[in-house]
Amino acid sequence: MQDSLKIPKHIAFIMDGNGRWAKQRGLNRTAGHREGVKRVKEIIRGSGQLGIEVVTFFAFSTENWSRPKNEVTILMRYLDNFLGKEINELHKNNMRFMVIGRGDPVPKYLQAKIKKAQEKTIGNTGLKVVLAINYGGRQEIMDAARQFAKDVSAGKVGIDDLEEKLFSSYFYTAGIPDPDLLIRTSEEMRISNFLLWQLSYSEFYFPKKYWPDFGINDLKEAIKEYQKRERRFGGLNAS
Repeated sequence: MQDSLKIPKHIAFIMDGNGRWAKQRGLNRTAGHREGVKRVKEIIRGSGQLGIEVVTFFAFSTENWSRPKNEVTILMRYLDNFLGKEINELHKNNMRFMVIGRGDPVPKYLQAKIKKAQEKTIGNTGLKVVLAINYGGRQEIMDAARQFAKDVSAGKVGIDDLEEKLFSSYFYTAGIPDPDLLIRTSEEMRISNFLLWQLSYSEFYFPKKYWPDFGINDLKEAIKEYQKRERRFGGLNAS
């Protein structure tokens, strides 16, 4: 690392290119997803060692339900396996597991496992590992607005109380700092309805590699690039 004091606190990942990675190798798409899960585990381990505080992975979007039923079933199975095999490891390493997104129509048995995993690690103080499952940025904003409106109707808050900090507390990500850096693999330059509110001042990094080829050394390269940038948050630079 060029500057150990300038490590991003929160890195968000759009894990793109699993299907294309598999196609290039004459494999089915699920082989790409399987390899992609390995990279998630590698990045989690490496992030903890680098001193990153939060990693968020866009695991399954609200739009992904339109994919072939067999692929959706396999993705849910991989999630089930992750919850069954990795949570104990996260817990052992003082990492906290969190999920953001709507519950339904995620299968009830998975919702129960997610709830149990979050409760198991809630007291941990190390790296926060966040999975965005059945997540959509627009949906999150609508859900936050709907809940705020309900609280206004119930007299809990006033309409004139609304400001950024208060509104942010209605988001799935309440209590989680906004990402400093977004990484989307496969060189696709869009955010695909991911963390629309939270990415307002994030730095973006778009490597060419597909997600199954993106390892810890690639993450270090991304951080080096981040460290070269000057974040002004709408202001002027120091010069």
